[in-house]
This record gives sequence, C-alpha cells and structure tokens, in this order.
Amino acid sequence: MKGRSPPVRNAGDMIEHQSELPSVGPEISAAALDEARLRQQAIGVRLRQMFDEVVNEPIPDDFLDILRRADKSAEQG
Repeated sequence: MKGRSPPVRNAGDMIEHQSELPSVGPEISAAALDEARLRQQAIGVRLRQMFDEVVNEPIPDDFLDILRRADKSAEQG
C-alpha cells in the first residue's frame, strides 16, 4: 500500500498533484495564496509548453499543397 505523496513544492508538481484549496472563509491564508500562485504558475508553464509544441509541429504536406494552389490562383487572378 502506498503512502501519501509529499506536499507540493513547485509549479511542475502542481500539474500532477491538484489538491483543493482549503476553505478559509472571507480571509484567505498566506498558504492558500501561495498555493493559488503555484497553481497559476503551473498553468502558465504548461500553456507555454503546449504552445511551443504546436508552433514547432511540421506543417502537413496536404496543407502546404492547398497553400501552394491558393498562391497560384492569386497570381493568375
């Protein structure tokens, strides 16, 4: 049987361990604010990673062919 995982310490871990913020009423504790900031940082890190992956994907040959045909049509028209 596995034990509990250690508390989250950095933004990367927040992606894997998404614990709920404690319910503290109208006043938010410093720990809850720190956790919220880490969660926001983790989201930002992951969004940048996903964006970089998409930007660096190769363009499919079929799509390049469509663009070439559109360029030829624009030159002729």
